[in-house]
Amino acid sequence: MDISEETLIQGCIKQERRFQKLLYDRYCAAMFTIAVRLCVHYEDAEDALQEAFLEVFKHIHEFRKESTLGAWIKKIVVRTALKKNKKSSQRQDIQILPLTFCDFDNLIEKQTDMEYLEKCILSLPQKSRQIFVLAEIEGYSHEEIAELLQISVGTSKSQLHYAKQLLKQKLEPILK
Repeated sequence: MDISEETLIQGCIKQERRFQKLLYDRYCAAMFTIAVRLCVHYEDAEDALQEAFLEVFKHIHEFRKESTLGAWIKKIVVRTALKKNKKSSQRQDIQILPLTFCDFDNLIEKQTDMEYLEKCILSLPQKSRQIFVLAEIEGYSHEEIAELLQISVGTSKSQLHYAKQLLKQKLEPILK
């Protein structure tokens, strides 16, 4: 049974657990992917996702339908992940994800291992990765990124350029 977005929203406004679970199940995977890409630690991404959905359920009555429900939830997840990341960056136990190279032809032709590209993105420095994900994957403008991260538009542009250069360097050995 496919429940409409409006029915989900109304059920969540009434704080009906069945509708909250349906909404969570519908958007969880996509939102977790965003959180993982923005957070330094996997555990922080899990926490950010849970905190974001709590905010969604708490404020769903404020949803004005100016965008899709998914886009509204995504904004909350992005903001929550960025806040979580800010706190996490103050910790001393940040780990750099290791990169293992694979056959790029296999990656493109068969599209069986997009994990390699994901690892390259996740290995970028924190700010560059956040800006790359927001701009290139999530489609945010530099103005929106600047507002979210409280940086200048110029910094957003230069960090995106830097991220692309780093990715190019990481991919270059296997592209030859």
